[in-house]
Amino acid sequence: MQLTPRYLVNNKTTIIANDAGFITEYRPVYQRHIKIYKGIDNVLQFKVLNHDQKPVDITTKTPKFVVFDQNKNMVIERDATVTDDGSTTTRGNCKVTVTENDLLNLPHQFLSYNIYLVDSNNEKTLTYTDDHFGNDGVLHLDDQAFPGPAKTTEVSTFTEDNSAWYSETIDAQPGINGNEALHTASYNTSSYVGDIIVQGTLDNNVTAGTTWFDITSTTIGASDTLTYVNFRGVFSYLRFKASANPADKITKILVRN
Repeated sequence: MQLTPRYLVNNKTTIIANDAGFITEYRPVYQRHIKIYKGIDNVLQFKVLNHDQKPVDITTKTPKFVVFDQNKNMVIERDATVTDDGSTTTRGNCKVTVTENDLLNLPHQFLSYNIYLVDSNNEKTLTYTDDHFGNDGVLHLDDQAFPGPAKTTEVSTFTEDNSAWYSETIDAQPGINGNEALHTASYNTSSYVGDIIVQGTLDNNVTAGTTWFDITSTTIGASDTLTYVNFRGVFSYLRFKASANPADKITKILVRN
């Protein structure tokens, strides 16, 4: 039996609030990047110090947390929660939660963040990551801990052949699926009446002579606007066959392997 330790620790960062307007030392106090992960809520803790490295009482102030992507677009903005209860052990402490939903549409990248304090008169005090007046902190957004679902493939083009209509082919991604591979297709239709048949092939390449076989068939009524079907199996490629003209009636088909 192998015993592997895992660590449950607080992600805590020290920042500087230059309330007095003087610098008494030039030693960087913060160098590391903060790592955050897609697919889960990330709780970040911060401790606000003054230029003498002493904790600052922030019980009467509201810390503001803002995050920017690589194009300098603001992607997150929210108030941090002050956890300073007035005691010496918690003085200057605050925390902010970067939620799973905040990161849902952001790719793996380095983000920059800033924290500033707002008092009761709406006056703002910028905090710094070091004693050199560097104010941009760095967040490393990692997508490896919880990779999330695969991308959805969209099908919208059909070609007529012998009174049937066939979609373009899509990769069924056999390399990432086991023998019980689950596929889901959703049909977005408008007044379409007919059958939509999922077809698959085991050929390595799609040519004019590719052998296609039916996997599952769904009958769509005129009042149906969204219909879905699940099917299992490992295929090289997939396509969809419509028994009636899909022009302007099958808006799109979304597929996730």
